[in-house]
Amino acid sequence: REHGYTISPGTLYPILHSMEHDGLLEKEERNVSGKIRKYYCTTEKGSEVLVEARKKAFELFKEIKD
Repeated sequence: REHGYTISPGTLYPILHSMEHDGLLEKEERNVSGKIRKYYCTTEKGSEVLVEARKKAFELFKEIKD
């Protein structure tokens, strides 16, 4: 939201499931007040992919800026 995007659950959850399937995220399910809540965290592979994605995004930004 802070960047002006609105993402619906129908968009977000397929992305999270795909990232989990690719080994970038791990999911933990917790029972909170009788409801199952899903918590995601990055795997080591996910962290490495994020570092590379940030580098590429920064390179693109520099090209656009110049």
